[in-house]
Amino acid sequence: MAIAIVGGGPPGYVPDLTDYREVDYWIGADRGAVTLVQQGIVPDLAIGDFDSVMKGEMKEIRAHSREVKTFPPEKDETDLDLAVMEAIKLGFTSIYFFGVTGGRVDHSLANVQQLYKLRNRGIHGTIIDKGNQISLALPGDHQVGKDEVYTYISFLPFSSNVTGLSLRNFYYPLEDAKLEWGSTLCISNHLLSEIGTFSFREGILMVIKSRDVLKDE
Repeated sequence: MAIAIVGGGPPGYVPDLTDYREVDYWIGADRGAVTLVQQGIVPDLAIGDFDSVMKGEMKEIRAHSREVKTFPPEKDETDLDLAVMEAIKLGFTSIYFFGVTGGRVDHSLANVQQLYKLRNRGIHGTIIDKGNQISLALPGDHQVGKDEVYTYISFLPFSSNVTGLSLRNFYYPLEDAKLEWGSTLCISNHLLSEIGTFSFREGILMVIKSRDVLKDE
């Protein structure tokens, strides 16, 4: 079962959400609820302080959402934090994030770090925008499938070091390599078959599927 959280980032970075039919539950965090309504998706939950939402938009959110939870602007958690807490309470083990990139850099970086917090809880998180899919992997053996939309695959160290990285069925294979912060060794790879494998012994690896986004998209 998958849950999707839509944040209040620029809607131009958000892909067509109706393509994600595997999502069982939709949460709109603050302006993310506006994005859901505009794409014709009924939010199962709209949550946040809604300080960036106009009165007319708030009326639309209330009219089209199954549940709305409002909070005061003066709070310790961000609206996205509140949405994540709700997702965890509901027991979902896979979370898609939309509308969490493309705006302020501090917000985007904090949202990537959110994936680490979730991983420590045994929850797999994926950040998705029109050009990228971002997730984290822990040591072990992993498979990755070919994607007709996000055709490039890059691997970056999320921890200061990743050791023992091996890539198989990739155009640029690798065997027992070490990645350090700043390494570009594993940028812009792609698969030679429908399924590729990667494994590593230590560290935390950021896995990024991406594509070149046209200016008119």
